[in-house]
Amino acid sequence: MVSILMNNKRASIIFLACLGFATVLVPILNLLVGPDNAFHIPTYTMSMLGKYLTYALLAVAVDLVWGYLGILSLGHGAFFALGGYAMGMYLMRQIGDRGVYGNPILPDFMVFLNWQELPWFWHGFQWFWFAILMAVLVPTLLSIFFGWFAFRSRVTGVYLSIITQALTFSLLLAFFRNEMGFGGNNGLTDFKDILGFSLQSDYTRASLFIASGIALAFGYLCCQYIVNSKLGRVCTAIRDSESRVQFIGYRIENFKLWVFAFSAALAGIAGALYVPQVGIINPSEFSPLNSIEIVVWVAVGGRATIYGPVIGALLVNYAKSFLTAAMPESWLFVLGAIFIVVTLFLPHGITGLLKSKKESQ
Repeated sequence: MVSILMNNKRASIIFLACLGFATVLVPILNLLVGPDNAFHIPTYTMSMLGKYLTYALLAVAVDLVWGYLGILSLGHGAFFALGGYAMGMYLMRQIGDRGVYGNPILPDFMVFLNWQELPWFWHGFQWFWFAILMAVLVPTLLSIFFGWFAFRSRVTGVYLSIITQALTFSLLLAFFRNEMGFGGNNGLTDFKDILGFSLQSDYTRASLFIASGIALAFGYLCCQYIVNSKLGRVCTAIRDSESRVQFIGYRIENFKLWVFAFSAALAGIAGALYVPQVGIINPSEFSPLNSIEIVVWVAVGGRATIYGPVIGALLVNYAKSFLTAAMPESWLFVLGAIFIVVTLFLPHGITGLLKSKKESQ
């Protein structure tokens, strides 16, 4: 046990050092190094890397519940999208009369659909702090509501996975409807600025990248603290033998609910950081396929490691960006092949392979 903790601590230090180095270096190479220099990082690349960091935070959130609690959640894409919509609503309110229709209160899509007044649930999103609060609170409350019924009903295994997937699919169908007031199929886009700073500015993009790096480090440290605490040991015991833990006298549904809610909050934060960097949020983010991809990231990197899913998220999304540009029709086949290969030959992911090689030396 001591050696495992020491190895985890060493891996955490290396991971955080690499993350801190990248968080500082990338904006410097973008802002202070000229475009003619070979070391210059274009703003587009920096924004893409920032998007990858938000994906990495999402993967860490999934690993917390899947790797240490044994809950294969296929619905974390919904929590991610809800956090993104909260930030998107704030960014839409910041457009004001600079929209196509020049309405200082109603977003363009509401004017187009003949809405007469701003819906009640849009009030408050003119403030950044309120949007951040909602990005955390809404996914958390939904996860508590969902988890309270699911965990107390003793729903486990593949049945729980299917229910979480049904949750995200139902939200996908709801947000596609124009009368919901979230932009329908087109979603929310055409953002102008955040906290008064233009989203087209290189400095704003660099700030968002740094914020994504800090959020990933914060999420990583929180998850690492949880899994090394008594709570984490109980969660691991629940994963390995739920009936035994229940027989001892633990209220396992409370442990599941707390960790599941915290994981949802991290996913919401990731979504809030994702939207201003990509410039759009629409119902496709609720797609069940997205939630399945997240599981693939975790599986590729190695679950129950916290840092492994970060590696998986970065590698898989880089491959996706490359292949969707070079061979657009091949990506889904490649994704399926990756999942099959990992399941059959790398059950512990990349980090498990590296550990086994190190032990064999």
